[in-house]
Amino acid sequence: MSPGASVGLPPAFPFVALHGQSALQTALLLSTVDPLIGGVLVEGPRGTAKSTAARALAALLPGGRFVNLPLSASEEQLVGTLDLEAALKAGDVRFRPGLLARAHEGVLYVDEVNLLTDGLVDLLLDVCASGINHVERDGISHVHPARITLVGTMNPEEGELRPQLLDRFGLFVRIGNALAPAAREAIVRARLAFDADPAGFVASHDEAQRMLGARIVAARAALPAIGFDDQTHAAVAARCHAAAVEGVRADLVMLRAARAHAALEGRTRIEVADVDAVAELVLAHRRQDDAERAAQPPAPAPATDQSPPASGEDWGALPAQDVPIAAVKNVRPLNAKKP
Repeated sequence: MSPGASVGLPPAFPFVALHGQSALQTALLLSTVDPLIGGVLVEGPRGTAKSTAARALAALLPGGRFVNLPLSASEEQLVGTLDLEAALKAGDVRFRPGLLARAHEGVLYVDEVNLLTDGLVDLLLDVCASGINHVERDGISHVHPARITLVGTMNPEEGELRPQLLDRFGLFVRIGNALAPAAREAIVRARLAFDADPAGFVASHDEAQRMLGARIVAARAALPAIGFDDQTHAAVAARCHAAAVEGVRADLVMLRAARAHAALEGRTRIEVADVDAVAELVLAHRRQDDAERAAQPPAPAPATDQSPPASGEDWGALPAQDVPIAAVKNVRPLNAKKP
């Protein structure tokens, strides 16, 4: 049985059997190895296996936890609640876990995250980046670990995330629906085989699933020992500068992602190839390309030229007025004669 498989529940589609989604698979694995990367935002139309991939990822993890965050969820449902009455009477803090506690060491999935309230998205990203959920109410607080692999999806036709929230997602994957014929055929064949015999299809990929699950566990264990050398810092800084990203959040995320990639590949140090493998996932939603920079209005030049406008240009609200030449001081009219 694959890691994370649950008795009594229908099996999840095997992660290793996904086709045509290599960028999404890479992003999900990186975020699973190091949840502090900040989650994965997936943009794409319906029917592009976004939720299937997230459920498949959860099935790889030891606990197999997959928690869905509904758009109607309240803040208390997300972070949990404290029983103040019990705390005041018995001096005992009773915490009722929320969705964040349930998703610890698992996958928290938010479909159409762009339709979630900004406050909940902000709170969710805070917890994701810190790995800790801090609940406080009327001076009583409770803290618990919340190392979650956050997967948010959005359909651009139904609205966008504010730029401030978009930047806070660690990795970004844009999925198109224009697949090559060979990829479409492979996806359809795999789906039909799974629907016809779910248990048999999962069993046929069981060994590959176990091996990938073991890679994730080993990569997590190796992560703290992999440092960031000067070559890695230089490679990351150069790519972020070339993309004209604002701030240094992209640099920090790219360093973490490159380290996670090296750990997944079984290396003990980060190579430039690791940086290249994750760069687009980090920069895709942060890059300011030439077109965007060209669209920004240039700064106005200081007005130093006081010359009159060229012929045909507007002189202003008042027309030019004749000035009597005799009124000009120390200038003698041409027709004037000496007495």
